[in-house]
Amino acid sequence: MATPNELTAMRRAIAISAQGLGTTSPNPPVGCVILDRDGVPVGEGYHLRKGDHHAEMNALTAAGERAEGGTAVVTLEPCNHHGRTPPCRQALIDAKVSRVLMAVMDPTSRGEGGAVVLEQAGIEVERGVLEQEALLVLGPWLHSLRTGRPHITWAYTLGGDEDDEQAVRELRRTHDLVIRQSGAIEEGVPDGHGKDAFRLPTDPLGNDPAKALRALTEAGARTVLIEGSFNETARLLGDVVDRVITDMPGTLPSSRPTTAGGLIPGGFRLVGVSRFGSYARMTAERTS
Repeated sequence: MATPNELTAMRRAIAISAQGLGTTSPNPPVGCVILDRDGVPVGEGYHLRKGDHHAEMNALTAAGERAEGGTAVVTLEPCNHHGRTPPCRQALIDAKVSRVLMAVMDPTSRGEGGAVVLEQAGIEVERGVLEQEALLVLGPWLHSLRTGRPHITWAYTLGGDEDDEQAVRELRRTHDLVIRQSGAIEEGVPDGHGKDAFRLPTDPLGNDPAKALRALTEAGARTVLIEGSFNETARLLGDVVDRVITDMPGTLPSSRPTTAGGLIPGGFRLVGVSRFGSYARMTAERTS
């Protein structure tokens, strides 16, 4: 069982993992916290982009020798293969940690998996620690793996003020690709992805949903944000939109943009409501 200190560390790891949203793809956004022998945090790190050090290595570097005999708390099972960087499970073994807690198991893990190799090295491993909370960050990446296409969010508004515009800018930075209402396609974080790991689609998406999805997938995108109430791409890919975000002012204008069934489309369920200035932001996810 995870201790209170370890649960706190996992929530910290989940929080910092979100710093990689919009730049890690096609890799996952991962966070890691290292606790010393006494359960005191001594290092943390997250994965920023493909080709850079992974979360575990950044956290171990920050912890230094204090990691020996301690605990690594990581949001995703440590990788078990040599890619652009060495396997993280070996870095944890070399650092002589005694325990590793992980939230989500990695479906892309090679061979027996990082967790098994850690156990074979005599390290205590605990799986599934705060898994559902970690999926708040890792969920879209896992969805992309399962479906073979990006996780798609459509953000449309009923109006806007300065607070709303700031919120849209922040939302944009958490996605790999942004499709503006004009049809222009941009990186959510300009030049934020690793070299040769990502590219913008150069041709228009066209009118074929399958071809459009393929172009977005081949770009390396795990997440796509479609902006605007009257975005043609939203209509093109409407059947595969996974999440919708909309702003509701205090008084609804009679000319408000709507979808079938009202403010939230049919087949979606409300999963979050938050306030931005004079607007309430509603988030809904597909249920069917």
